[in-house]
Amino acid sequence: MFLGMDGVEISLIIVFVMLFAGIMTGFPVAFAISGAAIISFGILAGLDNAGLLVKEVIDTNSEAFRALIDSGVARETISHFRYPDLPLLTEPLFTSGWEKAMDANLSFIINRMNERVISGPSIETLLAVLMFVMMGITLERSRIANDLLTTMARVFGPLPGGLAVSVVVVGAFLAASTGIVGATVVTMGLLSLPTMLRNNYSPELATGVIAASGTLGQIIPPSIVIVLLGTLAGDIYSTAQEDLAKSVGCGSALTFLGEAAVLSVGTLFKAAILPGIMLAVFYALYAFGYAMVKPHKAPPIHGTVEGAPGRGLQHGLTWFLVAPAAIIGLVIGLGALNIVGPQQSDISSLRDIGAQPELRTDVTEQCQAAMIERHGQAKWDRSVALAAQIAADGGLENQEARTLSEDEMTAARAQALVDAAPIGDGVIIMLVLAAITFTTAFGVAPYEDRKPLFVGVAGIGLALLADILFLGPLTSPLATFLWLSPGFALILYALKPAFIRLGRNEMLRVVFPPLVLIVAVLGSILGGITNPTPAAALGASGAIMLAAYRKLGEVGGQPKLILYTAFAIVIMLLVGINFDLRTNIEGAGFQNWIGLIVTYVAYMAAMGGLLYSCYVLWKHAVLTPVVRETAKVTSMVFAILIGSQLLNLVIISFGGEEYIQDFLRSFDEQWVVFLLVMLVLFILGFVLDFLEIVYIVIPIVGPVIYGGNLDPKWVTIMIAMNLQTSFLTPPFGFALFYLRGVAPAGVTTGHIYRGVMPFVLIQVAALAVLWVFPSIVTIVPDLLPGN
Repeated sequence: MFLGMDGVEISLIIVFVMLFAGIMTGFPVAFAISGAAIISFGILAGLDNAGLLVKEVIDTNSEAFRALIDSGVARETISHFRYPDLPLLTEPLFTSGWEKAMDANLSFIINRMNERVISGPSIETLLAVLMFVMMGITLERSRIANDLLTTMARVFGPLPGGLAVSVVVVGAFLAASTGIVGATVVTMGLLSLPTMLRNNYSPELATGVIAASGTLGQIIPPSIVIVLLGTLAGDIYSTAQEDLAKSVGCGSALTFLGEAAVLSVGTLFKAAILPGIMLAVFYALYAFGYAMVKPHKAPPIHGTVEGAPGRGLQHGLTWFLVAPAAIIGLVIGLGALNIVGPQQSDISSLRDIGAQPELRTDVTEQCQAAMIERHGQAKWDRSVALAAQIAADGGLENQEARTLSEDEMTAARAQALVDAAPIGDGVIIMLVLAAITFTTAFGVAPYEDRKPLFVGVAGIGLALLADILFLGPLTSPLATFLWLSPGFALILYALKPAFIRLGRNEMLRVVFPPLVLIVAVLGSILGGITNPTPAAALGASGAIMLAAYRKLGEVGGQPKLILYTAFAIVIMLLVGINFDLRTNIEGAGFQNWIGLIVTYVAYMAAMGGLLYSCYVLWKHAVLTPVVRETAKVTSMVFAILIGSQLLNLVIISFGGEEYIQDFLRSFDEQWVVFLLVMLVLFILGFVLDFLEIVYIVIPIVGPVIYGGNLDPKWVTIMIAMNLQTSFLTPPFGFALFYLRGVAPAGVTTGHIYRGVMPFVLIQVAALAVLWVFPSIVTIVPDLLPGN
C-alpha cells in the first residue's frame, strides 16, 4: 500500500484532487464536476488494472467476525474503525473489475437522472426552484431594491451605523421576496457602497455588511438552498429511518418513531424563519455596535422620509403602532371569550375515541428496547398504560361501535350551533385588515377629509352587526354574501381614498407591494394551505404583475388593469373558499352555479391580466432577459445535479461512500459525528459552492446524520446556515466575487476579505446559539398547522 494508505483512501484523495483541479480551471462547475468524475474514474481504472490499488476488507468468514454476529452486534455496525483487530482480506479496488463498475455507473446515472431530474417523486418540488428563481430575477429587474435601499437609508440613516443597518434590513426584505444572492449583492453594492464610502463609512464595514446581507436569501424562506437541500434530505431521512427501524426489529419507521418519517420543504421553510430573522438581527446589532465603538467609521446620516406634514412622534406611534396593536389585541381577546371564532356545523360521523397511545406497544422485545432508548421510559410507560386501559374498556374494534347514531348526530349538531361564536373568524380577518388600513391612512394624512374613513368605519360596524344578527353556521354562502354586501360596499368605497393616502407615504409605497407578495407566498406555505411549488407559481405570477405595474408607471401607461387583475384574484379566492363550486353533486342549487360562474369569470380575468403583464414586460425588453436568466440559472442547477450524481457513483463504485460512513459510525456519540460533519462542511465552504456540497457531500454523510435520533429539521437548518458561509468565506465565496466586480477602485480585495470575517464569525456564533437552543428551529413547525 502506498504510504501505508488503503486503496480506498488513495482513491478518495484522487477524486477530490480532480474535483478541485476541475473547479480551478475556470470551466462551468457542472462540466468541471462531470469531467472530474470521468477523469478520476479513468485514473483509478488504470491503477486498478495495473494492480497498484488494492483495498482491505473485513474477513466475514473469520471466527472473530462470526463471534460478533452471534453476540448480537448488527452487521452494518461492524467496521475496521470500530473493531480494528478483526482479520482483513486484500481485494482489488474494483472487486468485479473496472469494466463492470463502468457499466454499473452508466446504467445507474440514467436511472438517477430519471428519478431526480425527469420524472421522480421529487421533481414537483424541484419545479419550485425554477419559479422562485424567476420570481427573484423579475423583482430584481423591477428595481425594487433601488427603492427599498433609498427609503430605508432615510429611515435608519440618522442612527449610528444607520446606513449599514438599512442594508441589513433591505437584505432581509429581499431575501424573503427574491432570494437571489448575486443580484442582491450586485444591486446593493452599486447603490449603497458608494453612498456609504462618501459618508466616511469604513470600507471593511461597508463591504462586509453588503456581502453578508446579500446572502440572507440562502436561509430566509423562500430559499433555493432549502428547496434543494430539503428535497434531498427528505429522501435520505426517510430511507435512513426505515433502515434503522428494520435493523432494530421494528419493521417500519412508523412503528419505531410513532410517526411517519417525513421531512418536507414546507416544514423546513417554517423551521428556517426564526433562524433567518435571528441572523439578520445579529448582523444589524454588529453594525450598530461597531458604530457605537467607532463612530467616526459609521457616522449617522440625517435625512427625512417623505410623508404628510404635521406628524410628530406621538402621532406616528399612536396611529402606526398603538392603533393596529389595539385592534389585533381586541380581536384576540374576543377570540378567547368565544365571541370571535369558527362558525361550523359539520360533525364527524365517527365517535371521538379519545386519547391514543403515543407508541405502538405490540412489538418485539428488541424493538421495545430500541423504542425505549429512542423515546424514553416515561413515554413507553404512558403508551403501555393507555393501551391496557383501552383494552380493558373493550376498545373500539368495529365500525358500528365507532360510528355515531342518528340521535347522537342530531344532538352533536345542536351543540355545535350553541357553541358557535357570534362573529365568524373569516369575516373578522377581512374587517381587521380594513380597520388597520383606515387607521394607517389617517396617520399618514390626518388633515385631509375624514368622511371617507368614517364611511369605512361605519361599513365595518354594519358588517359586524349583520354577522351577529343574521349569520350563523347554517347560513348559506349566498345569504352570507347578501347580508354582508351593504357593509362591504361601504368599506370598498372608503378603501380607494385610503389607498391613495397610503400611496403618498414613500415607505408604505415602496414596502407594501413586495410585502403583499411575501405574505401571499410564505403565508400559503406556513399556513398549511399549499406546498412550495404552487406557492412559487403564485410568487412568480405576482412578481410579473408587480414588475408590469411598475413599468407601466414609468412609461406613462395605464397600470389600473394590473390592479383589476389583482382584484380578480382576490374575488376568485374568496368565492372559491366560501362557495361550494361543485355542480354535479346531489343538492347542487342556484348558489353553486353562481359561485362557479363568478369564479370562472374571475379566473379568466386573472389569466388575461397575467398575459397582459407578460406582454408589457416583453414589449419593454424585460421579459426576454428574465426568461433567459431563469433558464440559465435553472439549467446550471440541474446540470450540477447530474454531474454530482456521476461523481457520487464513481465514489460508490470503489467503496468510498461505505468507507466514509463506516468511519462516521465508529463514533459512539451522534453529536460528535454531526459536529465533525459540520466542521468538514465549513472547511469545504472555502473552496466549494453550496450546490456542490449539497449534491456531492450530503448524499455521502446524510445516511449517518439522518439515521440517528437528531431532529431532522434541526439538522437540515444547521446545515443550511453552515452552507450560507460558503458564499462569504475567502477566497472563493461567490458574494465576494460579485461585490469585487462592482466595488469602486478604492476598495481592495483585502478590504472585502477583512470586512466579511466578522460576519463569518457571527454565522458561527449563530450556529452555536442554534446548537444550544434547538427549539429556535423547531418551535414554528410545532405551532403552525399543516405539518
